Amino acid sequence: MSTKDWLEKDFYKVLGVSKTAEADEIKKAYRKLARKYHPDSNAGDASAEAKFKEVSEAYDVVGDPKKRKEYDEARRLFGSGGFRMPSGSGQGGGFNFDVGDLFNRGGSGGSGGGLGDILGGMFGGGGRTTTTSSTARPRRGADIETEASIEFAEAVNGVTVALRMTSDEPCKTCRGTGAKYGTVPKVCLKCEGTGMQTSVQGGVFAMTEPCTECKGRGLVVDQPCETCHGSGRGQSSKTMQVRIPAGVQDGQRIRLKGKGAAGERGGPAGDLYVTVHVHTHRIFGRQGEHLTLNVPVSFTEAALGAEIKVPTLDGMPVTVRIPAGTANGSKLRVRGKGSVRRDGTKGDLLLTIEVQVPHELTEEQRTKLQEFNSASEHPDLRAGLFGSS
Repeated sequence: MSTKDWLEKDFYKVLGVSKTAEADEIKKAYRKLARKYHPDSNAGDASAEAKFKEVSEAYDVVGDPKKRKEYDEARRLFGSGGFRMPSGSGQGGGFNFDVGDLFNRGGSGGSGGGLGDILGGMFGGGGRTTTTSSTARPRRGADIETEASIEFAEAVNGVTVALRMTSDEPCKTCRGTGAKYGTVPKVCLKCEGTGMQTSVQGGVFAMTEPCTECKGRGLVVDQPCETCHGSGRGQSSKTMQVRIPAGVQDGQRIRLKGKGAAGERGGPAGDLYVTVHVHTHRIFGRQGEHLTLNVPVSFTEAALGAEIKVPTLDGMPVTVRIPAGTANGSKLRVRGKGSVRRDGTKGDLLLTIEVQVPHELTEEQRTKLQEFNSASEHPDLRAGLFGSS
């Protein structure tokens, strides 16, 4: 990303959030737009693909706390046309201050690093030099965010999914140089490889902006690459096999190191972040490493006790003994039939007993129950409700 992008693009506006938005609000806005413009949902739509790239680029900056802080500071200092110094002291009622001195290493005759070194990571450049351009240093590729939807059983047991990725990468024709095959780019003489140029207006303040000669790259090419037209960047679409680990939770974010966008000039690739969405199951639920299941039993089974069969996620039913006198809402545990843990062992299947009371009775059933009730001697179950307060 060039310096011009940092100074001119309003990444908050791209994501549709305010500059004071919290991190969760920014992430939510990004996910909504990413799903809307994802190439998989807009096959052949070049405008949607461009919008997806723009949204991803914006989130790569304001979604990272460190980059966001640098971006806000850069926009505050330079985004409105210059770096203004206060007046009222010194000759002429103000400072004759050149922002270029900040970007020069050591200023004029000084020693040590200037602001160019401090903001080197921000603008992709560092101190100014005519022999070695900081923009020629290796640069790490951008991180990529995507989403994957999997079934409940796949989340419990783990699954490998195919993800189609569209990302920015070095142009394959010129290998990221921007120059036509057989030629090499040169250090921009106008900005001396920094990608920035500074001009003093009225002797009061200086304005720093992307170099008009190299467009902020710090390099110029005499014969541009015919594929990327000198930008050195291109887009790639590829299908990647991604392993989703067993036990993943709904909404969990998985990091795959080095699977993001390719780096520039030999720099390492970025990372791939996959947000996993897990579909709900018809009968099973999850409670951490355990699976849950509500089991209906008749009131006679609960009263007399019984052996019943219950399903498991792997398809093999197990026999469970219901103790006599089991109350509604009682919990039973089937060991080793839950979700896979990180160490390869399994959690348990937790059963909640739901005692079913019949809505309609035959005359014979009603008579039998009345006989049972008459033969029963039990205390008043509601006596405790009327105790003294």
